[in-house]
Amino acid sequence: MIVAIVMALEKSEIKLLFERLVFDETVPQDWVEDVWALSPMMGDSALKLLEVFYKLLEHCPEKNLQEVLKAVYVAQMSAKE
Repeated sequence: MIVAIVMALEKSEIKLLFERLVFDETVPQDWVEDVWALSPMMGDSALKLLEVFYKLLEHCPEKNLQEVLKAVYVAQMSAKE
């Protein structure tokens, strides 16, 4: 079932699913600000990480993103069993 769902996703939907995987229910920019509030040095790293995260999502082909997304969801489902 996961395979069918992932194969039907557009890049914008894939982006949202990756954001949920990484940041749970937190808005990514809010996560960066929370980290920055704890430590400006770590906040700077968090901002760079977020920028790279979005660049990867932007530049990777949809097929590759779907494969990674599928693998992560399958692994999570297996871990819950």
